[in-house]
Amino acid sequence: MDIIKHIINDTVQFYKWSLTIADKRVEKWPLMDSPLPTLAISSSYLLFLWLGPRFMQGREPLQLRKTLILYNFSMVVLNFFIFKELFLAARAANYSYICQPVDYSDDPNEVRVAAALWWYFISKGVEYLDTVFFILRKKFNQISFLHVYHHCTMFTLWWIGIKWVAGGQSFFGAHMNAAIHVLMYLYYGLAAFGPKIQKYLWWKKYLTIIQMIQFHVTIGHTALSLYSDCPFPKWMHWCLIGYALTFIILFGNFYYQTYRRQPRRETTAKPSKALHNGASNGALSSSNGKTDEKPAASESGRRRRKGRAKRD
Repeated sequence: MDIIKHIINDTVQFYKWSLTIADKRVEKWPLMDSPLPTLAISSSYLLFLWLGPRFMQGREPLQLRKTLILYNFSMVVLNFFIFKELFLAARAANYSYICQPVDYSDDPNEVRVAAALWWYFISKGVEYLDTVFFILRKKFNQISFLHVYHHCTMFTLWWIGIKWVAGGQSFFGAHMNAAIHVLMYLYYGLAAFGPKIQKYLWWKKYLTIIQMIQFHVTIGHTALSLYSDCPFPKWMHWCLIGYALTFIILFGNFYYQTYRRQPRRETTAKPSKALHNGASNGALSSSNGKTDEKPAASESGRRRRKGRAKRD
């Protein structure tokens, strides 16, 4: 019991000390005074993951087509705004893409970078709605470990990034990820229109490839910063490398299972492929809006009846 008390006491003391080196510019911004609101939102998200499917179990799935179109295109606008702000502010502040320490001054360009990163943090909280819409539409097969891990950790861990390093090297990953999310939510928004548009969305798998490239670039950029002894917190560099490695493994497995793995029997190939290609954030459960099972069954039934008539 004494050991637990010592651990708790040391943790509290360490947190109090860490606040003394936190970014003073952001401490009064929404959600930034304490980690409790962020933890409460993430805990509510996990609770909804457990209760939501039980609530929807005996109910019809909601369609939400107009809601999905509005949501996804709103996320396109938000991520483009973040990308634009980071690009222009970093350029005005003469940021280096190789090594950029955090400038905690009240320089307008530095505050603009910090504000854009704060909006990036907020966008990760808004993205919890991806899962909410899956559950309300009863697309439970889309809620994988990768999906939950990605959403929950990004929002929670970026609170740390904004609290202590709202600038400097932090802009690189957020800048790149916001650009990718513009393309991703554009895909989801178009897919929400239905089969008439979905047949033109051949580029879904390339989004996954781009995301995996992003993680490799992140590791390379962070390793270069460590090699050049960039004056940015080293522990954050190493944590970022480890975090990116988990995404490479998880996204790599998703890509293999979805696009590369060959099914054992030809008869199961088409339904499986249609499900993966069509069921995403704003997409329907099949890529072409129709199924082949019933026509095949009726055709075989006619053959059986025809053969029986001849024998009779």
